[in-house]
Amino acid sequence: MTLNSIRKKVIKTAYTQKSGHIASSFSILEILYVLYNDILGDNDLFVLSKGHAALGFYAVLNELGKISNDELASFTSYDSNLGGHPDRNKVKDAFASAGSLGHGLPISVGVALSRKIQDQAGKIYCLVGDGECNEGSIWESSLLASHLNLDNLVCIVDNNRSQTRAVETKNIEEKFSSFGWETIVVDGHNTELLKSAFKNIKNLRPICIIANTVKGYGIESIQNDAFSWHHRSPSDKEFENMMSELK
Repeated sequence: MTLNSIRKKVIKTAYTQKSGHIASSFSILEILYVLYNDILGDNDLFVLSKGHAALGFYAVLNELGKISNDELASFTSYDSNLGGHPDRNKVKDAFASAGSLGHGLPISVGVALSRKIQDQAGKIYCLVGDGECNEGSIWESSLLASHLNLDNLVCIVDNNRSQTRAVETKNIEEKFSSFGWETIVVDGHNTELLKSAFKNIKNLRPICIIANTVKGYGIESIQNDAFSWHHRSPSDKEFENMMSELK
């Protein structure tokens, strides 16, 4: 599995299907790459709460052989299993359906608590966006997770600065810390630093890994105009240039 091969799958699918959140997908690819290559064990669960980055998630699953090429190519087509947001009834590896933001972390809190009660092994990894942190459900569930000492819960914040378009929640690290979480800040595009952050979790309380990322990371033209790329597909010329850039 290589990051550029995954990026090419995202670009090609978005281009042919005229759909998908490329910039949001690209900001989480290193996180997904490390989780699926180095971290997730048989007893662990992953929850994609920022579901609009589904195309990046599907591309990783395709690279792992969990989704076929034909299925990936059907993205958002009528009757496709792969919608613009994951549906747990159609995608085996989607533990929770996504759509409206703010639901993945509460679901993860419930699963983490259930496992604690039943003395079951494994961690719950939940990936949220920084814009999603505007949702009250994120902070309600964060407070509950701390109160219940859910040391089997890891929240990863894709801090790609999406909030700058609206109401910015500044100092996300301080806010999670004030809710009683252990917090780690890391370069979300450095796979070695991400791997180290995940592997050095001490299991003392809920963990929040704030991954500082860039929307559209990996394609210069998207990075430089990330918000206009929030949800659109490349033109013919843009597609050619992007695929060349990813050689």
